[in-house]
Amino acid sequence: MKRKTAKEILAEAFREVSESKNIDKITIQDIVDNCGYSPATFYRNFKDKYDLIAWDHTRGVAEIMGRISGAYPWRQTLTDGAKWFYAEKRYLTNLLRHTSGHDSFVKYMTQINCDALKQHILTASGKETLTAKEELLVRTYCLGTVCLTCEWILGKHAATPEEIAELYESALPEPLKQYLI
Repeated sequence: MKRKTAKEILAEAFREVSESKNIDKITIQDIVDNCGYSPATFYRNFKDKYDLIAWDHTRGVAEIMGRISGAYPWRQTLTDGAKWFYAEKRYLTNLLRHTSGHDSFVKYMTQINCDALKQHILTASGKETLTAKEELLVRTYCLGTVCLTCEWILGKHAATPEEIAELYESALPEPLKQYLI
């Protein structure tokens, strides 16, 4: 049986508190009181609540992005990602609306997605590095999909997770399709 790590327990405690409190109002004390840990334990694992948020988000996205392979198609990865965001909509809406870290979240999420996508392309292509053009295409694609995902989460676009996945697949730059589709 796998036991939960302190990071996982703190993340769960944070999420539970966020169900009843705006994220910008949550304190480290609120988080540790919810799980029975001390502030020292929190600070041994995270530098602040935004570090916790980033770690928690990375964990979810990395698990989905890690599935990409020939047997697990890009469209399914996109669909699973959109479903994950949809399931997390309430939490992510709180995060995006009630933090001063909206831009930081977008920047961090973009970097996570870029790193995962670049790694997949490198593996699929057998290359050691991407060309400058490929790097920019990955970055452009990830910036666009992350920004649209945030807008979708905030209710600015009515679409199902499957429709979002279809849109993201069709927006993939042509030179990258050979590695993903």
